[in-house]
Amino acid sequence: MTRAFVGWGLLLWAGTTLVLGEVRAVARPSLAERLRPYAPGGVARHAPALLSVESFRDVLGPLAGAWGSRLARLFGVHEDAAARLARVHSPLDVTGFRVRQLGASAVALAVAAGPAAALWHAPLVAAFVTAGAPLLAFLVVEQRLAVASARRQERLLLELPVVAEQLGMLLGAGYSLGAAVNRLAARGSGTTADDLRRVAVRLRHGVDVEQALREWAATADVPALDRLVSVLARNREAGDLGRLVSEEARAVRQEVHRRTIAVMERRAQQVWVPVTVATLVPGVLFLAIPFVEALRLFSGP
Repeated sequence: MTRAFVGWGLLLWAGTTLVLGEVRAVARPSLAERLRPYAPGGVARHAPALLSVESFRDVLGPLAGAWGSRLARLFGVHEDAAARLARVHSPLDVTGFRVRQLGASAVALAVAAGPAAALWHAPLVAAFVTAGAPLLAFLVVEQRLAVASARRQERLLLELPVVAEQLGMLLGAGYSLGAAVNRLAARGSGTTADDLRRVAVRLRHGVDVEQALREWAATADVPALDRLVSVLARNREAGDLGRLVSEEARAVRQEVHRRTIAVMERRAQQVWVPVTVATLVPGVLFLAIPFVEALRLFSGP
């Protein structure tokens, strides 16, 4: 009997210890949790509860990321979502973006369930509404990210000639490449200045200036910026880097000018489309009426 009481006591003690170890007010934080606030960018974070939002995010995150990427590639979006999120300076990572996308699809499915239930007599239409609503919500979120990324690239291309000229003047005045980048990042504004501030942060982390600029060019994915970074990568070899950067700035300005002219010509051609339609439709009607009348007269008895 004594041995049984001892055994039950040990089991009760072990169970109580395990249960209290999950209680946040009683359990001692682990070594990783105690060191997390002192890590670079670390913030104290407790383990998520079983039925919390964080736990669902941890479970659904990998599934949403995998299926979201496959579905995006199925509809022709081949660029990685991580690159686009980094380009637009989004605070979300790929998992968070895909989870939000999944949540939007789930809300759209719940909203479409009512109209689909009302269309029970037309099962094909109900199935189309049920499947199309979450897919449409998924594509809307994906399109918003794509549009934001394209606008970011457009603004970067338009600002690049001015920033390159400023960089060339600073290099010609005796600034080093890192000092020139830090000065433009601190005093500039706009899309390029935001990206340069990220480059400056990378420099303070100890990354080489050429490597930080290459990372910027890879994230931005603008051909003109790639050429400018390839010129800036010669700062240890070329003695007249300021002149080379100024020449590249003129080349970028000419490219932007040609692109602007092409867009203006395209829009000028688009103006004539409604004018042509508005002219042809009345003309066709005026020609069709006497033609039909003539056919009626000649085909009569």
